[in-house]
Amino acid sequence: MQIPNGNYIVIEGNIGAGKTSFAQLLSKELDARLILEEFSDNPFLPLFYKNPERYAFPVELFFMTERHKQLQELLLEQDLFQQYTVSDYVFSKTLLFAKENLEGEEFRLFQRLFMTLNASFPRPDLLVYLHRPVQDLLSNIRLRNRSYEQTIPADYLQKIQDAYFNFFRTKKEELPILILDSTDIDFIHNPNHYQLLLEQLQKSYPTGIHHCTLRELIS
Repeated sequence: MQIPNGNYIVIEGNIGAGKTSFAQLLSKELDARLILEEFSDNPFLPLFYKNPERYAFPVELFFMTERHKQLQELLLEQDLFQQYTVSDYVFSKTLLFAKENLEGEEFRLFQRLFMTLNASFPRPDLLVYLHRPVQDLLSNIRLRNRSYEQTIPADYLQKIQDAYFNFFRTKKEELPILILDSTDIDFIHNPNHYQLLLEQLQKSYPTGIHHCTLRELIS
């Protein structure tokens, strides 16, 4: 399998969209180096969901420093044996989430730190966003049963979804962004659905935003 757009592919999505699962499957398909966000190591995350105002800054600062460290170690080093790199996050999501969770001086300080750390990273050759309706996200969150996620409200997921689409509009002149509407798609348990996703990635996409509703392709 070949990805015409290039070697660095990022799979993104809202909480519960399935981005990590698809990134894992895709990395096996491509025999790619896999970069997964280590969110479970963030000691502030369970506290944040209980008390967002108090723990927003430490949770976002921890995420940013850990993402930066991981990408410095893995993304900037050449791998002679693996052509592709697949990641389940783009470093820019750091600022996207912080903008929703921080206010005032905290956000301005965070933004300055982010701009310094972000300067060294290459852009993805293709950014794939798995889109699902908020109610589907809530269902997936309940199914995977991480205790600290069970109190995430629908309006927070909607805010994050809106933030992603606003982010895409600011980046549409810089990189190819493929938005895959995965409503009613079960790529984990249905091989035909999985192949649908792979087929979209094997197409070439110019810089800009591209949309595909996968269920419309099911024969």
